[in-house]
Amino acid sequence: MALEMKIPALGESISEVRIATWLKKDGEFVNMDDALCEVETDKATMELNAEKSGILHIVAEEGADLNIGDLFCTIEEGTAPAASAAPAPVAEKAPEAVVAAPAAASDSYAKGSPSPAASKILAEKGMDASAVSGSGRDGRITKEDAMKAQPAPAAAAPKAEAAPAASGERTTRDEKMSKLRQTIAKRLVAVKNETAMLTTFNEVDMKPLMDLRSKYKDAFKEKHQIGLGFMSFFTKAVCMALQEFPAVNAQINGDEVRYHSYCDVSIAVSTEKGLMVPVIRNAEDLSLDGIEKEIKRLALRARDGKLSMDEMSGGTFSITNGGVFGSMLSTPIINPPQSAILGMHNIVDRPVAINGNVEIRPIMYVALSYDHRIIDGKESVSFLVRVKELLEDPARMLLMV
Repeated sequence: MALEMKIPALGESISEVRIATWLKKDGEFVNMDDALCEVETDKATMELNAEKSGILHIVAEEGADLNIGDLFCTIEEGTAPAASAAPAPVAEKAPEAVVAAPAAASDSYAKGSPSPAASKILAEKGMDASAVSGSGRDGRITKEDAMKAQPAPAAAAPKAEAAPAASGERTTRDEKMSKLRQTIAKRLVAVKNETAMLTTFNEVDMKPLMDLRSKYKDAFKEKHQIGLGFMSFFTKAVCMALQEFPAVNAQINGDEVRYHSYCDVSIAVSTEKGLMVPVIRNAEDLSLDGIEKEIKRLALRARDGKLSMDEMSGGTFSITNGGVFGSMLSTPIINPPQSAILGMHNIVDRPVAINGNVEIRPIMYVALSYDHRIIDGKESVSFLVRVKELLEDPARMLLMV
């Protein structure tokens, strides 16, 4: 008896999936717990496994959209089918000869000479007799024929010379949007339409932080078995600033504002399938090495498509780093239902005034996009200034931990 495999419940908010890739072929023998296919949801890609051993019969092809509970394959008890001999090639049928139909005989009619009166009228019209059909005997052109005749319209002006055709290969390719990309598109448009989003900017002198990191990175890695990056410092500075400015860590909940006593920081991770935003839980309680280890763990799971729903939900604030791709300045879009997001950018040597002297310093522009409905300008600017102060004096930040 064949076992019907149906789309299982994958999360509270997931009602539809798409068959992304079949990992097994139709008619192939599969073992219990073998990965059969990958399905895309609006949040992640997941594998569906065989619930028994047997011969796989695929019902839903790749690209099919299915609801929870829909049938996507069956597994029939049995062994793997023996490979059958390939069918003999069918001789190609010679095309039938096409007999061209004889061209229709062209119509002919008698052409006579115009009468004297007709000749005069045609001359006044500037017409040639050969352009007029006569209705008189033997096709003679009568006065009435000449009066009825109308001169041919003037030739149209010559068209402008067409532009030369573009050289080289010019192809297009249409590809169906993944469930994740469709969800990202809807959410980003909703944020722009449903929030009073505003962005404030500042700059951070990264030299103190870079000097500290350069001095201790080897000892840090030897002790904690992980590298010391800038993201852990930014996360720590953000958590401290969020505790001073709780509105930046809040969100709108109907007619109320929900404040959080904890900092669940979402870290944007770019993957081949789109942007993933896993969450570092209680980041305010983690040390620098704890933050680095959690970032690495979540980033690897995101790139392997193994993130769970719990690992991507419930963040209270987001950080995105466009600087790794070379971005100098941008206005990041809020990750709903959160109310703010910090954008990091690349580090560039710039001339700045230090104690009245011009010096070249490594500068990073930072941007805070926030929902102006619950975060005032004073709070947003003060929050970003506080982050700047902590990053430019990292020793003080560490002593306050």
